Amino acid sequence: MAIRFGSDLCADPVAAGQREWLISNGLGSYGSGTVAGPRTRSYHGLLVAALGAPADPCTRTLLVAGLEEGPALNQRSMVAFTLEGSVPCWRYAIGDALLEKRLWMQPGAHTTTVHYRLLQASRPLELQIAVLVHARSHHGYSQEPTIDLRAVPRGVQLRPDVAGVPPFVVLSDRGRTELAAPGDWGEVALSAERERGLPSHDRPLRACRITVALSSEAPTFTLVASTEAAPPLDGERSLQERCRHDDALLQQWQAAQPHLADRAPAWVRQLVQAADQFVVARTGAGEGEAGQTLLAGYPWFGDWGRDTMISLSGLTLATGRPAIAARILRTYAAHLSAGMLPNRFPEGGEPLGEHDYNTVDATLWYVEALRRYHEATGDTALIRELFPHLRQIVEAHCRGTRHGIRRDPVDGLLSAGAEGLQLTWMDAKVNGEVITPRRGKPVEVNVLWYCALRCLARFAPLCGEAAEPYAALAEQARVGFQRFWNPQTGCCFDVLDGPGGNHEAAVRPNQLLAVALTDQLLSAQQARQLLEICGQRLLTPMGLRSLDLRDPRYVGHYGGGPVARDQAYHQGTVWGWWLGPWALAQARVQGSPQPALQWLEAIGDHLAAAGLGSVSEIFDGDPPHAPRGCIAQAWSVAEVLRAWTELSMMQVQAQAPEPR
Repeated sequence: MAIRFGSDLCADPVAAGQREWLISNGLGSYGSGTVAGPRTRSYHGLLVAALGAPADPCTRTLLVAGLEEGPALNQRSMVAFTLEGSVPCWRYAIGDALLEKRLWMQPGAHTTTVHYRLLQASRPLELQIAVLVHARSHHGYSQEPTIDLRAVPRGVQLRPDVAGVPPFVVLSDRGRTELAAPGDWGEVALSAERERGLPSHDRPLRACRITVALSSEAPTFTLVASTEAAPPLDGERSLQERCRHDDALLQQWQAAQPHLADRAPAWVRQLVQAADQFVVARTGAGEGEAGQTLLAGYPWFGDWGRDTMISLSGLTLATGRPAIAARILRTYAAHLSAGMLPNRFPEGGEPLGEHDYNTVDATLWYVEALRRYHEATGDTALIRELFPHLRQIVEAHCRGTRHGIRRDPVDGLLSAGAEGLQLTWMDAKVNGEVITPRRGKPVEVNVLWYCALRCLARFAPLCGEAAEPYAALAEQARVGFQRFWNPQTGCCFDVLDGPGGNHEAAVRPNQLLAVALTDQLLSAQQARQLLEICGQRLLTPMGLRSLDLRDPRYVGHYGGGPVARDQAYHQGTVWGWWLGPWALAQARVQGSPQPALQWLEAIGDHLAAAGLGSVSEIFDGDPPHAPRGCIAQAWSVAEVLRAWTELSMMQVQAQAPEPR
């Protein structure tokens, strides 16, 4: 799928400035910016490097902020933009000259390549490019660092006087490079940060100026920014390698889903490629062992336990890469503590602390991810390897573990919560106040708890252990789950047995898992009623609202400063990842995948509206449901991709001729 814009959008600074491109390298490094060109976020740059990878893929440093290309290349001369797989491409008309610019990252290296090609011109075209650099956290807000500039063959070497930041280079395959005057700091207004109520000015350093002439005899020019001392400067070959990497992703997917590839719309193919951007290296369980993880979203999220486990099947299994799934499952098993997986890995490479295990559901999503892995691969060896960890999880939850997480022996349900803690996915906290504390027995947690117990009952015999203890716990939880049914609303309570014994009756999407993940917890009539209520009050084309739009606490717009945004985060804001469970629940209740597939189609249009080729984190609750938050979110991509895959497979199976 090629996402393409013509001169009408390219010439519109607002529309072009709202569309953002993203490139990545599989180590946590990335580059990002706007189609229009000007940077609007502190996170925008050509080379934002995860310098601590693979031990720490979360801490990113802005090294090369951008290029000042003048005077010929500007928005007035831009006539087209295309996203070719993972490679952004601009086309400029300068007089009678046509010029293309592409940029990409080299997989497995902190290297960004910018490649120019003169397509046609009656006379040589001179480019003048100033390279803007920095050495600060991608979150911004740092002082001007001291950066030593040294001329080297074909470019400049930069040595920041910043702890943990190594020398890096900006090189070109030809042209004249001149060091900029000392202390030549620019001034950039970051409009997106201003809208978010955050510091909105940045001062990158002009490191050098490059002058090069393009002509019919010498039509190309390559510029490379890298932490390597001698990165490859052959732009044509590097581009071919990047394209082969992208093609291989589609080939793996097609080989794994031969019955679906031919019927897949173009937007599904684009999501298959987008899935790769979230897969990054992380040090594995053993000494020197290669592991992997999933970044939750670009540009500012690291790897989060909950997000990783929700996203795992959509980003790896649905795309035909089960080996990655196995490495991720092993990587996280090594960090199990007191029967819990971490909610997040800290930035800066610090060891995990008690405060990093503030989640009740990440561990249960881990069991669900392992179940899906085994269902897709039949890999019993991994189940046997990890079963001791699964046993530890159940025993710890039954015995009681951190943050009041424990099984209630009376109804078999899982309870969790402590003052001032946010343990579920609805985790916003403002000035020490938890916006949606959900203390007690959250509905989706208990769906996951029941499914985890059922899963262990199936896995135990494969590992030479008895299934009965887990089956008995699951049966008690199944019976106890009927306590969630609220006949007054015709759907489930969101939380049972909260402080003071109260039940929370707010209509939220969490209850959908009781239909999407299993058919054992609710009757067919209850499932239909639940789906109808969620459809009427929560459903939008972009995902589900996090709170009933009729609720007096509902907030329909996500915007403003950090406090305003966090207060709206789970009080009506639409979350794209819930579109997957919704679609699968709808197919289960209606007995047909086709209506559910139609609900996924709007995502295809969205791929050209914000983070190009990917799916945003969140959207406004009110129409027109403007995209907000991260421009590319792992579980948004994953759950749409997983739902499309499972629903399409249902169609294929339903259309298959009956055996004679």
